[in-house]
Amino acid sequence: MEKIKTSNLENIIKANNCFLNPSIEFISEQIVLNGEGHIGPNGTLMVDTGIFTGRSPKDKYFVVEKTSKNNLWWGDVNQKIEPEIFDELYHNVLDHYNENNDKPTYIFEGYAGADENYKLGVRIIAKKAWQYNFCRNMFINQKKNDSGFTADFTIINASNFTNEKFKKHGMNSEVFIIFNLEKKMAIIGGTEYGGEMKKGIFSILHYYLPLKGVLSMHCSANVDKNFKHTALFFGLSGTGKTTLSTDPDRPLIGDDEHGWSDNGVFNFEGGCYAKTIRLDKKSEPDIYNAIKFGALLENVVYDSKSRIIDFDNSSKTENTRVSYPISYIKNSLVAKGWDSIAGHPDKIIFLTCDAYGILPPVSKLDTHQAMYHFISGYTAKVAGTERGINEPQATFSPCFGGPFLTLHPLKYAELLEEKIKKYSVDVFLVNTGWIGGTPSSGADRISISDTRYIITSILNDSINSVNYAKEDFFGLKIPRTLGEINQKILNPINSWKNKENYIIEATNLARLFRENFKNYGKDVEYLTKSGPIIK
Repeated sequence: MEKIKTSNLENIIKANNCFLNPSIEFISEQIVLNGEGHIGPNGTLMVDTGIFTGRSPKDKYFVVEKTSKNNLWWGDVNQKIEPEIFDELYHNVLDHYNENNDKPTYIFEGYAGADENYKLGVRIIAKKAWQYNFCRNMFINQKKNDSGFTADFTIINASNFTNEKFKKHGMNSEVFIIFNLEKKMAIIGGTEYGGEMKKGIFSILHYYLPLKGVLSMHCSANVDKNFKHTALFFGLSGTGKTTLSTDPDRPLIGDDEHGWSDNGVFNFEGGCYAKTIRLDKKSEPDIYNAIKFGALLENVVYDSKSRIIDFDNSSKTENTRVSYPISYIKNSLVAKGWDSIAGHPDKIIFLTCDAYGILPPVSKLDTHQAMYHFISGYTAKVAGTERGINEPQATFSPCFGGPFLTLHPLKYAELLEEKIKKYSVDVFLVNTGWIGGTPSSGADRISISDTRYIITSILNDSINSVNYAKEDFFGLKIPRTLGEINQKILNPINSWKNKENYIIEATNLARLFRENFKNYGKDVEYLTKSGPIIK
């Protein structure tokens, strides 16, 4: 391959119009002056992210190189790309920066990971001022007394550059998000979406930390008022992860990404990236009140004169979002003057929204069941929520974060098993979905008040003092009674009018679980004994 001549990265970083860790006041002004966005409510900046309003998973690649090729879980999530292609595109990206050296460059240098022992020094280089604002919100900023910052991983964002040779390179489109673990470098081209940087670093932590014995997790986490008794909440979109972990009586550690080391649980991030579609002040006051100066709104629809936002308008995208520092959440550890670090969890809660009406509202899992359901990462899309979905549709995402895993799911599950045993953690599966049937059959979703009562009974340990029975299809341990919860719904079959229909649906869901588990190979076969029973 022809060698490409270009100036090196250091020349770009040291350029006169390169701004390193500028203030929020300066960058807000730059966003407006550059024509990238507008001032919205309470001084919030509002931007559009171009044609991409979400991640582009089919354009994500990892370089096949000697240090990582035997560790990475290759496949649709982690696609292979040759080092020569990365090198060519890397030089193209540098050339793109050089050709646009009349425009400012913005550099964020900070951290991912609140634990000093495991934090990752992150450097992100961008031509868009708002992309710097996003990184400043989402990652952990340097403290005033920081000295000797080292970039452990660098992302160069060239969102305006596209790869016209993508067919020759055997790639899926002109967009690319490529990670080179040997060079500790990633390059982005063709997409402006800020989530590529956030989740890119998450993927990197998913690689490095488990190899050090630290479990990287896609979950929210909180503690009690005494900053003890940590709880973890896992769940895919629509299961209630954010809602149920936001508790006025329990300070928030973080809402999305955490690590679990021998020191305890720590947040990877310095901010939150919340959905704003149909945002309501009464039901989600924390998010609503965080929309102020320093926050960054993406792809929202607003009146050009009054700047009043129509949060119900999804004409641009359903994925409207706001990023803001976690200190904007009053009931967070950071807002209370603490770092986002807590002790080992007492409780782990897997949240699922079962639209088939089969799984019980709450069940207690043994260690192998916990590994099985962790690897499965199940929820169900509800009929009517997406075009073409007329009946419930099962969705499985390994470890509740499949798009971001870099190692085989069993690696994370084995770390989970090790830590559950070592720290005597209780694990529960909580169904926030339907009871007594499917949505199309006229069944109702379990009430939020019942779900909150269940979560409270888990967190205050009262659920461990009740008698349990065994559910037939998934072998789950379910309470016979639980305080004020209607006893009839605790075992799902009892809430179905037609028991034969329940058996048909339960058998169908059990088969879906088993078919999905085959995706993870022979190494996980021993865990199928802890999964559903086909009758």
